[in-house]
Amino acid sequence: MATKKSTAPELPPRIQRIAIKNYRALRDLVLDDVTPLTVLLGPNGSGKSTLFDVFSFLSECFTVGLRKAWDTRGRFRELRTRGASGPIVFELSYLEAPGEQPATYHLEINERATGPIVVKEWLSWRRVASDRAGAPYKILSFAEGKGWVISGRYPERSDKKVRETLDDPAVLAVSTLGQLARNSRVATLRRFITNWYVSYLAVDDARSQPEAGPQERLSKTGDNLANVIQYLTEKHPARLGQIFKTLKRRIPRLERVLSDPMEDGRLLLRIKDAPFEEPILARFASDGTLKMLAYLVVLYDPDPPPFIGIEEPENFLHPRLLPELAEECRAAAERSQLLVTTHSPFFLNALRPEEVRVLYRDKEGYTRTELAAKIVGIQEFVAEGAALGHLWLEGRFGVGDPLLQSGEPTSVGAR
Repeated sequence: MATKKSTAPELPPRIQRIAIKNYRALRDLVLDDVTPLTVLLGPNGSGKSTLFDVFSFLSECFTVGLRKAWDTRGRFRELRTRGASGPIVFELSYLEAPGEQPATYHLEINERATGPIVVKEWLSWRRVASDRAGAPYKILSFAEGKGWVISGRYPERSDKKVRETLDDPAVLAVSTLGQLARNSRVATLRRFITNWYVSYLAVDDARSQPEAGPQERLSKTGDNLANVIQYLTEKHPARLGQIFKTLKRRIPRLERVLSDPMEDGRLLLRIKDAPFEEPILARFASDGTLKMLAYLVVLYDPDPPPFIGIEEPENFLHPRLLPELAEECRAAAERSQLLVTTHSPFFLNALRPEEVRVLYRDKEGYTRTELAAKIVGIQEFVAEGAALGHLWLEGRFGVGDPLLQSGEPTSVGAR
């Protein structure tokens, strides 16, 4: 009898752990057991935006190149932790698929007079959990543009190492060799990071009138919102209808959103209110309407990215809408891994302790993090029906409180 093939969607790779050294205020920071939805909480200046930018930086290294990502952030003088020496280091452990053993990607970046260089870069993988005979299998290993890669999805230690030399020591080997697909795990890592979506949504950009033409994914700033609405109208009308249905529950009397080509080749985004016959231009719509529309477009993407970063979604939105948005983020996390930064207790109220990481600065000025689930008393309060946002405002976290002089753990702090 033939086995019925599963219709469940294939999950993309998922980050399990990330370690960062010497990146601005992140002198030595590790996030273990990263959940599908991870929310960063903390006072201003605690390092939330810096940690968020780590994912943007890595994504740009794979899409526009290390040199450009490096230059736009002020190079080593602005990127390396003050008072630190040595390279900036990132180490990412992730699962390619459920049931697989984790792979680990390691990247070290330094700088010469000619610009940034990749000091070390390697990718490793352990065949099975019981494989303890030495280090995990190295699939790729490079230093300053020279190194090797092996082929095969399930490599053996005896596999031949193919030597390679890159033209530029600032080029990432995974990004280059992943395009050749000589090793499927290298190609998978490249696709994974290249397809990350890290949002820096700007409402004014969402009001723009871009050139007509459907586009599948919202840009980082949202300046192609009209193009994505056009794409969904043409290719995924049912999904667009779902977005509009949700939007209408949040925005009183909103009827629909239109993306119309103009004679000069631009797209005109318009908002139709139910009581009125003529829609208004997006540039006259409320900030909250456009921002909610943009978030729904991202969260309801028919072909979602493997990783989504959203910074401070509470800006311009009514507080009563935030718990529902948090629930939608959790629903989207079934298909994509989400990282969200917030200051909002209303958004926090819909979250679970294991989804929240509190950031703070230690006495030396460097960022530290504490998982809310490990803070004394939090799990017990939640079990009795308390909401995280209320506990945070009451000072129950004992860490990351902007009214505390240090912001470090207090007597009610972490275990």
